[in-house]
Amino acid sequence: RQGRLKIAVAAMAARCRFAARFHRVHGANVRLDASRTRATRVESFANGLCFSQEPLAPGQVFLVEIEEKELGWCGHLRVGLTAHDPQSLEVVPEYSLPDLVNLGDTWVFAITRSHNRVAADGAEARARGPPREPFLLIERVRIPRDTLVGRSRPGRYSHILDDLYKANVLPATARRSRIGVLYALQPDGTADMHIVINGEDMGPSARGLPATRPLYAVVDVFASTKSVRVIPVEYGFPSLQTLCRLVIQKHIVHRLAIDGLDLPPPLKSFCKHE
Repeated sequence: RQGRLKIAVAAMAARCRFAARFHRVHGANVRLDASRTRATRVESFANGLCFSQEPLAPGQVFLVEIEEKELGWCGHLRVGLTAHDPQSLEVVPEYSLPDLVNLGDTWVFAITRSHNRVAADGAEARARGPPREPFLLIERVRIPRDTLVGRSRPGRYSHILDDLYKANVLPATARRSRIGVLYALQPDGTADMHIVINGEDMGPSARGLPATRPLYAVVDVFASTKSVRVIPVEYGFPSLQTLCRLVIQKHIVHRLAIDGLDLPPPLKSFCKHE
């Protein structure tokens, strides 16, 4: 049994790594980098639709970080799920809302500073868990929260802001904010879509999704959001790399002190969440 479990976990990890990139099919104004993990809208404010490379597994979060903003436009990032295989689209729609949604079997929501929840019939929306819990629990899905949380960029006065940094006060639409989407299976065979903003579950954003069909993540790099990148997510126990980062952060005065450590530059950047 343990052998089968290890094989299943390894298969899930491999699938997640492969899905943690954008599909080759995308909007006319999108440019992907060589790894297909960074999507940039190069002109206008529309035609910024992107999809996950592969359908998501139940409980698998597709997580992106906002890398660049563009002033002068109204509106922000839009995320969701679709049962349409991007390869089957004759033309990639100009907008996720309403164009892609109007094709049916697509659920997309605009990200704002707050996100509306869909409470169960006759019940109140579930209260949010403490933001400092190490794992985010959604239904039976358990995700290390550390990767899900967006971090502000260290600056000259970072030591003054470190407490705010740890408390996670980044607005949902800010640069370096992290937005994720996933679906959780339900007893009736359908699925609920959840949106995660900086490590916080916004609750079910849509119910009754067809869990028997492949569901792709949708990321619309729209309006004031100019560039996003895919963030790989670890499942199960945190990796040794993540544990080392936590130890380093625990023993420094503030984040700028990381620059003075005798560490390779990529590791310094990782420790500062860059």
